[in-house]
Amino acid sequence: MMTRALVVAFVALLTVTPAVAAELPAAKAEQVGLSTERLDRITQVLRADVERGRIPGAVVLVARKGRVAYLQPVGFRDKASGAPMSSDAIFRIASMTKPIVTVAALSLYEEGRLLLSDPVSKYIPAFKDQKVGLERAAAEREMTIQDLMRHTSGLTYGNRGTSEIYKMYPESSNVASLTLTMDEFIDRVSKAPLVYQPGTRWEYSLSTDVLGRVVEIVAGKSLGEVLAERIYRPLKMTDTTFLVPGEKRSRIAQPLPTNPDTGAAVTVHDPAVPRKFDCGGGCAVSTAADYARFAQMLLNRGSLDGARVLSSRMVDFMTADHLGAISRGSFASSPGYTWGLGVAVRQDKGLAPMPGSSGDFYWPGAYATYWWADPKEDMVVVFMTQSPLGRHYQQLVRGLVYQAIAE
Repeated sequence: MMTRALVVAFVALLTVTPAVAAELPAAKAEQVGLSTERLDRITQVLRADVERGRIPGAVVLVARKGRVAYLQPVGFRDKASGAPMSSDAIFRIASMTKPIVTVAALSLYEEGRLLLSDPVSKYIPAFKDQKVGLERAAAEREMTIQDLMRHTSGLTYGNRGTSEIYKMYPESSNVASLTLTMDEFIDRVSKAPLVYQPGTRWEYSLSTDVLGRVVEIVAGKSLGEVLAERIYRPLKMTDTTFLVPGEKRSRIAQPLPTNPDTGAAVTVHDPAVPRKFDCGGGCAVSTAADYARFAQMLLNRGSLDGARVLSSRMVDFMTADHLGAISRGSFASSPGYTWGLGVAVRQDKGLAPMPGSSGDFYWPGAYATYWWADPKEDMVVVFMTQSPLGRHYQQLVRGLVYQAIAE
């Protein structure tokens, strides 16, 4: 019979196991075809940027062949307090929430609980009979679930233009979820005219927030509950959520107070304070290790460590070209890439101003968080910081990582 002390020890072991299991296995860089010396350049460049006041700090994770060869915190988690960056720092990932919500919706499709060709109005009747443009022309067809996933719904963000039509939309997912309830959000967005006919043009938008509501209606649960049930718990993503619990608040990474280029004040929401709704378009937080598990699952075509989130063919479908002849609109500013479902997908090795392989896929966050998965190189990279300089670091980190491939 086990003594009380042994029982307590056994329970304690069970308690800590998930935290250990939440990390991908480690390897020396050379074991997976990377150069330790060249990976160190990432550290050197980012430390220099910290010293120059470009970023407060960062965490970079590089995994190849399913193993982490580089995991490096640099600088400060909170420069104002002098708190150093740690590899388990929690970051506001903004639009990196979108691929997660898309995966949850695709898992419901796999169960036959929704179809991508379904009109959105089947689940949210307020989107029936929408109008297009300031002239309020009739929509030639209804927006579909696929349109929400690939940003061809005709919806927009209020901050993407200055005409009267943009003023009718919430500025961003962040602003919407802080100022409106879900019912108020749906009412406002459904009453605003579409900027384009559904299915005719890529327009970055509040589509994934609407998709999140569809997921809630189909599943009969809050979006946070659905993501935890279908993605976070199976993948052991222990720190990814919409609301940071009080005991983890000290791990939240903070930005510098001002934009280093413009001097403008930088303000961000405290993710330990509840929002008015779970915003699928941009309100989750995560760590580098957690998001690497999500990305590795997609790289593995739907499964990780025995947990299957999507079928292999569904991941293939998700990372295929879903635009075809559809106008790429402002997405044309990302040459070499098309749009899949919830992610951008590379079609050409050239054209883009940063290295990569045909078939790699990614999507960044507004606060300069970034990830990508490269099937040809069998590689996942996650870069986390809190800064308004996102586009710069997307290109910088890409170049620093690919130069470290030694094979």
